[in-house]
Amino acid sequence: MSYHAWIIYNGFLPADSFYDFANMIKEAAVSRGHQAEIYSNKEIISIMNDSLSIQMETLPDYVVFTDKDLYLARQLELLGIPVFNSSAAITTSDDKIQTYQLLAKVGVPIPKTIFAPKTFGLPHAFDDAYFTFIIETFGFPLIIKEAFGSFGEQVYLIENEQALRDRTTDMANRPFMFQECITSSYGKDLRLQVVGDKVVAAMERTSINDFRANVTAGGTMTPHNPTEEEARLAIRASQLIGADFSGVDLLFGDSGALVCEVNSNAHIRNIYDCTGINAAPYIIDYIENILGDTQ
Repeated sequence: MSYHAWIIYNGFLPADSFYDFANMIKEAAVSRGHQAEIYSNKEIISIMNDSLSIQMETLPDYVVFTDKDLYLARQLELLGIPVFNSSAAITTSDDKIQTYQLLAKVGVPIPKTIFAPKTFGLPHAFDDAYFTFIIETFGFPLIIKEAFGSFGEQVYLIENEQALRDRTTDMANRPFMFQECITSSYGKDLRLQVVGDKVVAAMERTSINDFRANVTAGGTMTPHNPTEEEARLAIRASQLIGADFSGVDLLFGDSGALVCEVNSNAHIRNIYDCTGINAAPYIIDYIENILGDTQ
């Protein structure tokens, strides 16, 4: 069956990688005989008065949403359009604290984490007793991580008390967490690309210059054959946040893999370049199966 698809990306972000992700999805959809169009989020205007609408003449059969513009994703869903990933999945994935809460509730292994209380931007709310508890819980080094962030850019390695106090003061106006530093995974991690209930590709990322292994932070990539435990952990984490597809990052813990992040909008170019496996056709196959089941 032929479907009409929209692939939506963020038109305000300057990097070519955002359009590239959308275009990889489009090419896979077209190869399956779908009519597919790419739109930026600024091209689709959402309208609300006594009803919901968007400023487009026709609506698609489905949307692949490669952005985090949650209000637009929700508007499309409320108009009855299947959106992959859903606005709920993107919301949870985008907020790392929410993600960790869902995973920890059902026993999925993650690094020990304490999220900071909301201080309304007042850094003096963190008194000496609070800092003492954090230091006694984690020791040094420890990690401070913002709840919202991408490409490892909002993750900080803290090596002493003064750095802890300084960074906490700087972070007081936004949600963040304290986290144990998994020294056994220093400068290395795994990225598993999950589609539905399958891991379709995996790679190990390594950095010799940074505690973060992100390729955008200088990490290098090698193909990885995940163990059953790693694959099972990645699939479970992806499904727990309600993702149709995701990039799941795992750390090398002393007693096994730990979930670091679940990325609902993970770009697929790097893992394709590393492994030769294009996740986009798997995503379109998955969507066809879902839509076929709902006909």
